[in-house]
Amino acid sequence: MKKFVNNLYKNQALFYKVFLFALTAVLIVYLLPRGGNFKYEIPKGKPWQYENLYAPFDFAILKSEEEIQQERQQIRNNHTPYFQYNQEIPKQVKAEVPDVVYEVFPDSLLRNREIQIIGFVNETLEEVYEFGLLQANNRVEDNQLVYLRKGNEAFEISYKNILKQDEVRNFLNTEIEQSNLSYIENELLEVFFNLIEPNVSFDSEFTQRELQSKLDNISYTRGNIEQGSRVIARGEVVEGNKYNILRSLKNEYESQVWSESNYKWIIVGYSVLVALALLMLLLFIRKYRQEIFENNVKVTFIFFNILFMVLLTKLVVNFNIDYVYVVPLCILPLTLKAFFDARLGMFTHVITVLLLGFIVPNSYEYMFLQIIAGIVTILTVSELYKRANLFVSVGQITLVYIISYFAFTVIQEGNIADVEGEVLLTFLLGGLATLFVQPLIYIYEKIFGMVSDMSLLELSDTNSKLLKELSEKAPGTFHHSLNVANLAEAAANEINANAMLVRVGALYHDIGKMKNPTYFSENQTSAVNSHDELAPRESAQIITDHVINGIEIAKKHNLPDRVIDFIRTHHGTTTVYFFYMKEKEQNDNAVADDFRYPGPIPFSKETAILMMCDSVEAASKSLKEPTAGVIDNFVEKIIDKQMKEEQFLNANITFKEIQVVKKILKRKLKNIFHLRVEYPE
Repeated sequence: MKKFVNNLYKNQALFYKVFLFALTAVLIVYLLPRGGNFKYEIPKGKPWQYENLYAPFDFAILKSEEEIQQERQQIRNNHTPYFQYNQEIPKQVKAEVPDVVYEVFPDSLLRNREIQIIGFVNETLEEVYEFGLLQANNRVEDNQLVYLRKGNEAFEISYKNILKQDEVRNFLNTEIEQSNLSYIENELLEVFFNLIEPNVSFDSEFTQRELQSKLDNISYTRGNIEQGSRVIARGEVVEGNKYNILRSLKNEYESQVWSESNYKWIIVGYSVLVALALLMLLLFIRKYRQEIFENNVKVTFIFFNILFMVLLTKLVVNFNIDYVYVVPLCILPLTLKAFFDARLGMFTHVITVLLLGFIVPNSYEYMFLQIIAGIVTILTVSELYKRANLFVSVGQITLVYIISYFAFTVIQEGNIADVEGEVLLTFLLGGLATLFVQPLIYIYEKIFGMVSDMSLLELSDTNSKLLKELSEKAPGTFHHSLNVANLAEAAANEINANAMLVRVGALYHDIGKMKNPTYFSENQTSAVNSHDELAPRESAQIITDHVINGIEIAKKHNLPDRVIDFIRTHHGTTTVYFFYMKEKEQNDNAVADDFRYPGPIPFSKETAILMMCDSVEAASKSLKEPTAGVIDNFVEKIIDKQMKEEQFLNANITFKEIQVVKKILKRKLKNIFHLRVEYPE
């Protein structure tokens, strides 16, 4: 058990990476669609390029969206309205007939005819309320059939059978004329108008409920395809009914595969592919970005960004699949380029796009567009801290999206008439959302404790507190650092290294000299040399200690590790040669390791550039006759000595790039010493 615990402690960084890898893979698999993937693309309007396709099972043919909408509209147009018949009103009216008759008719007119009059009134009311009297007219044709609801029953009748209020007088006049009571017409009309009340009304709620019930019961399928039937033959054009059948097969396939016993196998398939993609990324980092691989925070940051983009895309797809291009996926390569480099940003972007292919529709089109947009992003944004560059890049990203979409539309539809403005708007919104990368980088810096080019720009300000302190305590060192910064920046630009990072590293690389400034030649303003009173070993100790002191000062002022790396490595494991040779003159047993800097040696292209520029600039002050030939030999000698001592062994810098750095240093030094080409007389 103790041995296991010891191994766990020794390999905790490795175990953490395994845990991070597994956790990220599980979360991504969880976010992937709950369904199997149909293995064929359905190229609408193009020939079927695959083998003859036969139905693997029985399935129903889905109606197209147009067919469903037409059927919905037809149901709405043909839907029969419902009217509510109030049965209580006729009863109340008939019960009031005797009282109203006696109230309206004087005794002289009744003359023992009240039974006849009351009977006539009741008969007429029976006819009025046979289908009822409508409260208010509706926009219904007279010949249209409607449902009349009486209690729990509904009867289909013609709308014209229901009496309308503007028809009442004519109806009563006709009834009175056909009777033998026309001599008392006015009194009878008064009786009727005192009695009659509307009892039929349009039942909006019941009508809408019945309409919705019919709409909900629409069948989304038409016809069936039996298992073994040929769905489509190779070379047939995918359009019309063939397209609908293929779409139906795809839908049924994905739902059946997921719902049946193959669920576990689909999870296994997803897990293998996701793990394979993440493993390729991890191996790439291990082989080509060793310093990142060894830093668990940086590896976590990369995996977090991948997971974040997958989650964001999943949420947008669930909300509205048409807005998938609103997700600013190009933020990913921009962010990684800001913190690391373009190659890692591009590789991670491609891996992420491959994973998103499981989530989005038209995966090939989506992946093509996003990979092209990612490449454009990497190529166009060279310096993210320059806001103009970002705006230009956003415009180019959006343009690439639109051009690619036009091309895909022409290929699929054969013309540009089917280009959708809404899709173009999503491209524009996605491009604008990419501008959020700057505040996002700031948030990442605070959360993960890393530094981006924008923070480096702030650190490069020579009016910062630490650099002002350096200029006051060690003005010669400050001037030397400025010169080295200019040389290193020029060299970095030529070999496509991070010029801003190497400039900032150069500005701060010698801050440790502030502790004992007079022991360094560039700060000695008189003929008195502080080393004259010290033994060579003590002098060497003070010289080499400026690296340790610099690291301590940098940490005290919260400089980022990327900058402190330049302080650690700018002398590598070289020796303080002058004092070593001086000690050797006095002591034949002098050990070179006692005069050696603590290291480590440079482990990046940028730290290697600084070592070369620092050594060349410092040593150039000793040149007495700096002719062009002397400078060329001088630069070659210093850098070749560093190469011979294997100081660049861990830096990912090539011999060709070192030659370019030499060339830049030679040219810059000649400019510094104001050398001119000698013309023949």
